[in-house]
Amino acid sequence: MRWKASCSKKVLIANRGEIAIRVMRACRELGISTVAVCSEADKNALFAKYADEAYLIGPAPSSQSYLNMEAILAVAKNTGAEAIHPGYGFLSENPVFAKRCEEEGIVFIGPPSHVIAEMGSKIRARNLMAKAGVPIVPGTKDAVEDPVEAVKIAEEIGYPVLIKASAGGGGIGMKVVNSSDEFATALSSTRQMAGSAFGDSSVFIEKYVEEPRHIEIQILADGYGNTIYLSDRECSIQRRHQKLIEEAPSPIMTPELRAKMGEAAVRVAKTIGYVNAGTVEFLYSKGNFYFLEVNTRLQVEHGITEMVTGVDIVREQLRIAWGEKLEFNQEDIIIDGHSIECRINAEDPLNDFAPSPGKIRGYRSAGGPGIRVDSGVHTGYTISPYYDSMISKLCVWAKTRDAAIARMERALYEYVVVGVKTNIPFHKAVMRNPAFRRGDLTTAFIEDNNIMEAVEEVVKADAEKGATLASALEAKDKKVAAITAAVHAYVSMAQKTQR
Repeated sequence: MRWKASCSKKVLIANRGEIAIRVMRACRELGISTVAVCSEADKNALFAKYADEAYLIGPAPSSQSYLNMEAILAVAKNTGAEAIHPGYGFLSENPVFAKRCEEEGIVFIGPPSHVIAEMGSKIRARNLMAKAGVPIVPGTKDAVEDPVEAVKIAEEIGYPVLIKASAGGGGIGMKVVNSSDEFATALSSTRQMAGSAFGDSSVFIEKYVEEPRHIEIQILADGYGNTIYLSDRECSIQRRHQKLIEEAPSPIMTPELRAKMGEAAVRVAKTIGYVNAGTVEFLYSKGNFYFLEVNTRLQVEHGITEMVTGVDIVREQLRIAWGEKLEFNQEDIIIDGHSIECRINAEDPLNDFAPSPGKIRGYRSAGGPGIRVDSGVHTGYTISPYYDSMISKLCVWAKTRDAAIARMERALYEYVVVGVKTNIPFHKAVMRNPAFRRGDLTTAFIEDNNIMEAVEEVVKADAEKGATLASALEAKDKKVAAITAAVHAYVSMAQKTQR
């Protein structure tokens, strides 16, 4: 389903925070009106003020607001919005919501509902990819339930194995098992977690890939059969299977490997009839890569791909949904330089990354050459306990990876958030780590490199600095206020400089 050519275009963004603003920015540049929906907790949030129209859809809990399909659809119909952009999270990969949009004659800016449903089951996705000739990790074709039979399968595959929720996502519903002694307990707990989190307790077994790197390929596909891959992204630095730092391109990538993985990603997309922007995720280990899953939505880390390719992915999402063809071919995509993203979260890295909700009393984001900050917060903003604790996505670009790391270190030094704990010390520790600088990464990077010990040292060093940028933001006396003004002036001047 596409927009009608005669329509005065209007898009409802069924999301909040920085991603809602990101989509609205692309809409504004295309002359498309925007509609925000917000919960009680977000009625005064920046994204709600940025939109052309904003409507309250329920109380703070997401189950009563951002996951309330009928309330969102009612706003779309009442405001005359022809399309809905789901952002990421919430309803973005919900095939029922995509189907409801189709039934109401509203364009869902993403793939068709049946594609989302197909890729929502990791078991079905694995089997489809195997038939298409895309490499997959050795494992079961069907869900496993009987513990005795499952142990036999695990022994045939060879330990360690991974028990995974078929409907899983975001690192939820995954457990590594190293021996048969722990298998039954792991199977039971994973099935219980899967049922609770996804309403589907189906799990499967696959071989645990040793020293894996998490690499993903960004794709774009229009409604006319044209599919291309943009760039690869390295997403190996994770905690509890959730990404914290991403970079484009991967430090291990060669033109030959990128072509192989990119062509595999395109094959995946064509096999399932994919349309719009999406990401095909792979595990890479010891020269081999394996299909992991398809993210049928815009990724959090899409910005770093935009920085190295110059392609506005959200703009392309809108154009594809509009019914237009891709503006470029595979040969037109050129990767320029290197980009890194740090997810700045309101959480305490020294307390197992526990969320740190509260009011931001002082805020100064980084600026200057090669810096991009996607954020929806400001001084006086309250980080809500009801939603993800992300403050912003801090992205840098430079001509080389070494230069990008140096720029990120500088950006992290400039970034100040007062009032809540953040994971900025974690990012500083990673940027300084020798293994990271070498590009020697795996999904166990944090544990293998004792990063948390380095974080403690960073926190201590930052606390001992004395006159810091943070103290300038909080100070009352004229002397420090002058320092604050000077810092603001410097950052403002630097922001005018283009890369």
